Amino acid sequence: MAAQANVRTLTAEFVGTFLLVFTIGCNVLGKTPVWAGVSIACMLMVAVYALGGISGANFNPAVSFSIALSTSMNGPGKMSWKVCAMYCATQIVAAILAAFCYCILFWNAFRLGPSKGFGVLSTGLCEAAYTFMLCFVVLNVAVAEKVKDNQWYGLAIGFVIVAGAYGAGVVSGGCFNPAVAIGIDVSSVGGWSIIYTFFEIFGATLAVIAFKVVRPAEFLLSQGEPPMSARLVSEFLGTFMLVLTVGLNILGNSPAGAFSIACALMCMIYAVGDVSGAHFNPAVTAAVFVSGLDEKLDSPRTVCYYMVVQILGGVLAAFTYTFIYFGNTFPLGPLPGANWGHVFVAESLFTFVLCYVVLCTTLADDTKSKQMFGLAIGSCVTVGGFAIGSISGGSLNPAVSFGIAASQILNGGLFYKALIYSLFEFVGAGAAAGLLRVTHGPSKK
Repeated sequence: MAAQANVRTLTAEFVGTFLLVFTIGCNVLGKTPVWAGVSIACMLMVAVYALGGISGANFNPAVSFSIALSTSMNGPGKMSWKVCAMYCATQIVAAILAAFCYCILFWNAFRLGPSKGFGVLSTGLCEAAYTFMLCFVVLNVAVAEKVKDNQWYGLAIGFVIVAGAYGAGVVSGGCFNPAVAIGIDVSSVGGWSIIYTFFEIFGATLAVIAFKVVRPAEFLLSQGEPPMSARLVSEFLGTFMLVLTVGLNILGNSPAGAFSIACALMCMIYAVGDVSGAHFNPAVTAAVFVSGLDEKLDSPRTVCYYMVVQILGGVLAAFTYTFIYFGNTFPLGPLPGANWGHVFVAESLFTFVLCYVVLCTTLADDTKSKQMFGLAIGSCVTVGGFAIGSISGGSLNPAVSFGIAASQILNGGLFYKALIYSLFEFVGAGAAAGLLRVTHGPSKK
């Protein structure tokens, strides 16, 4: 069904955008730094579920732009540029009104702009990256024909905000939405919204390009299963966003780092899980291959391709967060009070948990989940990150380990630690594949 601009749809966009921006303002002015990201994400999620069937629940000019651009490229979007313009105008008006309402409620305002110590480029990279992620997830879970009628779309879209707010928010404030930027700017008589909007639209454009690459069949460029190129790009993008979120949360001293990272993993799993399997982790890829349950991962060559692009994505993401923070990095290794024996137990055990849950919820017929697999897998990072973060840092992923160690070389770090971490993580992956044979029986392949 094509998106229509009528009283019903424009009212839905107005209400959803108003509530989103008002929630943002109340969290910022009410000073709730720990739970603000979750509150805003939940507002977006519930509004998407409530109004998605009416207007598509864009609530964001960058999202509307990405859908219209997809439509113009013969993609699955069903939005004309005229409808897009009417949606964007409605969203901006709603955002401005909401901003004035929270200003009156608190008799206070706050300005849009980079946090202290950061400039245009760092801010722009954060806004572009997570607007890209938001639009990419929307296109994959709510626009793509292949995955229509899923039940996770609102969860995946809403919790992109958790992924971005706690890491990128420290740098840019975490808008990822031109309507939000304009609303804040107008209410506080600022001047940054044009720059924010530029980077957000740039991120949305990249999202459409990536969407076309990972789902060529949606643009009538191929038929059948996704080609290897689409699968490898999916693995690269998922790993990049995961490791970028790791680094930004750690460097930003996030109060909810493990949860933010878990949400990044969950959202990207829901976005491209049906394309590549959404491993984003060489240890997971190894466990899947050893289990013999995935016919797509049927040769050592494919395994090597997956692992190479995952590590490349992790390393590039690490240098990206290092660039955003002007060369600052953080080390890989045992944390104070822990030794390598502690790291072995921590990394191997919780990588085992992650890999075992992946195998059980996505591949094993007895326990495969059609809807909640992304939430289950992402939650493993919440579990491991908080449980062993003070011991090993909770990497649980050779791509994360390689990225952290590679960027730390700039500040005198030693790369061999990534090899040790990876060995521990592969031990956990092997144990997961072995236990699966006990609990679920041998592969039926």
